[in-house]
Order: sequence, then C-alpha cells, then structure tokens
Amino acid sequence: MASSQAQATDHDQPTAQFEMVRRAPSPLLAGVVTDLVGYRELVPVHIRQNEAASLTVPLVISFGEPFAIGLSRTPGNSDRFASFASGLHAGPVVIESFGRSCCVQVNFTPLGARRFFGIPMCELADRVVTLDEVLGLAGNALQERLGQETGWRQRLDLVEGWIVERLVTTAPPAAEIAWAMAKIASSNGRIRIASIAGEIGCSRKHLAAQFADLVGIGPKAVARIVRFDRTARLARSAVGVDWADLAAECGYADQAHLVREFRELSGSTPTALLPKPG
Repeated sequence: MASSQAQATDHDQPTAQFEMVRRAPSPLLAGVVTDLVGYRELVPVHIRQNEAASLTVPLVISFGEPFAIGLSRTPGNSDRFASFASGLHAGPVVIESFGRSCCVQVNFTPLGARRFFGIPMCELADRVVTLDEVLGLAGNALQERLGQETGWRQRLDLVEGWIVERLVTTAPPAAEIAWAMAKIASSNGRIRIASIAGEIGCSRKHLAAQFADLVGIGPKAVARIVRFDRTARLARSAVGVDWADLAAECGYADQAHLVREFRELSGSTPTALLPKPG
C-alpha cells in the first residue's frame, strides 16, 4: 500500500524498490478525495511500512500480490489483502509486501468515504474489508477495467472518472458534522467536544452517534489524531526538539502524556518519527 508520506507528484518516481505516481484530484472531488496513487514494486524484496494513525480512508485496487496488513500489530498469515478498503483506526498500521505488489490507491476523507461507499463508516472502522464487500460487482468490474490499462495516467483517469460518476447519485453528509470536523481541525484537536455538541445543539451521545455513522470513530478520537499529526509535523520541522515545550504547545498534559499518545497512535516513540540525520 502506498505510504501517505511519499512526495506528491504527477509522474513516475522510480526508486530501487518501487515506482509511485501521485496525483491531486480534480476540483470535482474536493473534500472527497485527497489524492490518487499508482504503486508498483520493482524487485522481489520484503518491504515493511509502519503508518501512524491518520484521517485517511484508503481504497486499494490491486493487480499484483496482496499486502499483509495488521492493525496495531504485526500481520499474520491470515492477514493478506489484495483489493480492499480500510476505515479509520486510532493506532498504527503495519503493512508488509514482498516485491510484487501493484495497485491504484484512492485516499478519501472520512466524510468523502461515507458518501462514496454509502455505508455507515463504523462498519469500516478498525477493519480491512475486501473490495467485494464494499463495492460488490461494480468494484470487480472496475478492477478488471483498470487491469486492462497499461499506463498509470490512464488508470488514474479511469478511477477518478468512475468516482465522479458514482458521486452524482449521492448527497453530501450532514453539514453539522462537516462543520464539527472543520472545527476540530482548526483548533488543532484542542476544542472540547462538549463545546462542539453545544454549538450544534445536540447531546454528546447524539454527536458520537453521528460521528460513528459519518466518520467511523468518535470526535474525541478524531481530535487525538489531529493533535498527534500536528505535533509530529512540528517536531519534524524543528531544529532540536524540546519535548516538554512541544507537549505544552500542542495541548498535552506533560511530556509523558505526549509519549504515550505517540506510542498508541504510531507504535513508536516521538524521536523515532524524526527524520534520520544525513
């Protein structure tokens, strides 16, 4: 599965082990899709990726060997998936491949995924679900059409057009939850959930139910991921990180709290996520 931290491009980026094509979506998919990726491994070697929790819902359509995927754990022999979707997960995702994977990956926003798949997002949260289960015969037909194409540009054009056509018959999610997600993001995950419920005019229980349907996880979990993501980005861009100061700036009770959150959401210590020197 293509890492969400790779450089954004609109052309082939071959490395010693894989090639990747990354494209921003057309304006017609604004707020629904963040990017589209073509990914192909070039040499038969074992590749292991650890991806931290994020607010991305991936759809992967494969033409090669399956990936091994574990949610907050090392994947086992029964955790092989070729074409699949995966909902939000407030923890790390361990992805292993073996040098022969090839796929198109569409990265949805949570609300975009709810609109596209047309099912409650709690049915995808903390799960990896096969293409058959989420898109049925239409998904299989799309996979076959994509497999017949030989160029990444043609494949990405095809899948993007297919998504646009599918969205014509679906309505955007409730404006209140879109507003709540934006409020959490603009506050860097520090706004009180009771405040959001109060501004919308509903109970926290009702808000949690709406988030389960439209996002997949609760507003508090969304806020944790937003806060973690900001903290990780600030740490990566800093020259010499003072973790106690960063914890205070980002809304953690103390440095120990920050460390616990990093372990739970990324499976790593804060320092392990910093760029390697040289």
